[in-house]
Amino acid sequence: MTLSTAHLDQLPPSVRRPAYDRRSLTKSIVHIGVGGFHRAHQAVYLDDLLHLPGFTGWGLLEVCLLPRDRRMYDVLKGQDCLYTLVTRDKTQGDTARVIGSIADVLYAPGDPEAVLEAMASPECRIVSMTITEGGYYVHHGTGRFDDTHPDIVRDLADPHHPACVFGYLAESLQRRRARGLPPFTAQSCDNLQNNGEVLKTMFLAFCERRGRSLAAWVREHGAFPNSMVDRITPATTPEHVQMVKDKFDIEDGWPVVAESFLQWVVEDHFCQGRPEWEKAGAQLVADVLPYEKMKLRLLNASHQALCYTGMLVGLEFAHQTMEDPRIRTIVRRLMDEEVTPLLPPVPGIDVEVYKNTLIERFANPAIRDQLSRIGTEGSARIAKFVLPSVVDQLARGGPVRLLAFVVASWFRYLAGTDDHGRTLPMNEPMAEPLCRLAKSAGADPRPLLGVHEVFSRDVAASPAFAAAVTEALGSYYTRGAEATLDAYAKR
Repeated sequence: MTLSTAHLDQLPPSVRRPAYDRRSLTKSIVHIGVGGFHRAHQAVYLDDLLHLPGFTGWGLLEVCLLPRDRRMYDVLKGQDCLYTLVTRDKTQGDTARVIGSIADVLYAPGDPEAVLEAMASPECRIVSMTITEGGYYVHHGTGRFDDTHPDIVRDLADPHHPACVFGYLAESLQRRRARGLPPFTAQSCDNLQNNGEVLKTMFLAFCERRGRSLAAWVREHGAFPNSMVDRITPATTPEHVQMVKDKFDIEDGWPVVAESFLQWVVEDHFCQGRPEWEKAGAQLVADVLPYEKMKLRLLNASHQALCYTGMLVGLEFAHQTMEDPRIRTIVRRLMDEEVTPLLPPVPGIDVEVYKNTLIERFANPAIRDQLSRIGTEGSARIAKFVLPSVVDQLARGGPVRLLAFVVASWFRYLAGTDDHGRTLPMNEPMAEPLCRLAKSAGADPRPLLGVHEVFSRDVAASPAFAAAVTEALGSYYTRGAEATLDAYAKR
């Protein structure tokens, strides 16, 4: 059955489908970055709300921002913006539902004016985004706005015809201001600590360069709530497409597969209202920081710990790394010894139970989460998930041996091949300079530690951290990945 509005009533009874009138959906939330995670997370929360009695006034307008998003746009348009979410649980098995909370989708490279007018419309109240950790134009070495990035240079030179996220935000807000409309809430849904504050700081720096009056207006009247998002969502594969067809009799060009775990903690700070996400299970709080710090430094840093070393020993999926007792031991010790002591108390959370749950989630064989996906944009993810704990441990004179091991594993991975000469999958925006340095420097980490777009000068200049990275990287090159794992799994 080809997925479409006309065929919803013909889906198998086991498949949940929208029970609300999708014709009443508004375009009040414009979302930039139509990836698998967004469709397994924020769009699901809204779909749950739309099933509640009397819930109206909200809907999603999706924006495919980049040329590579054209296929996603074509698939969603061809399916009336419907798609299948399959939840995979190792005990419950696979369950499927069709998500209907997307009212429409736009392709920005093909019609940028339609995107700008949608964001400048009175109907738009929130612009949310999942643009990956590298999409905020942060110079990781300094923490400041990277105004030399080609995207930023281009959009400042031609502000009325933007191409990047910040350009679209600024131009649409300028139009709203000129029309006497208030600004929308700009909501980051990416894995960044203080993601709303990061968005606010970097975007206002962009606005300052475009025009100080716009920056002042947004600063006074806008809102940038922080949030913590969590759901393991592997990249959709042809096997997923076939599975949805075989198991649920649905022909879906781009389904989403995700674990059953789902969490969203949101700072309750919006300038133009918001959906009642708490009725769908989200946590609306005054301070997100304890939750996101726990999640980023435990879950996301552990992902970095397992993905590079896993690929170096020939593994493909996250659950396989948890079947290797050495990697499992390293991940758990990293969490217990070098990260947990840095975390503040988290309201309502038992951190020991949380860590146990993380190991179970990583080990779920039903998800088949690709290590190549977890290792995407390592330059941004190492900087955001691993190095903050390094900075804190160095300040307190604490241990960094396993944190340094993670960084060394990434350095070894950047050389491009494993010990057997097999090419490693690489999706890294800084691949050219980083891989060149990794190959030329070999066991010497100093050239890579000197890349100030990733490492702050304090971290790069730390003798203790440099020595720990040197020890681990040297082991990778002299003894190989297997022997290095053996050594680091032991105390």
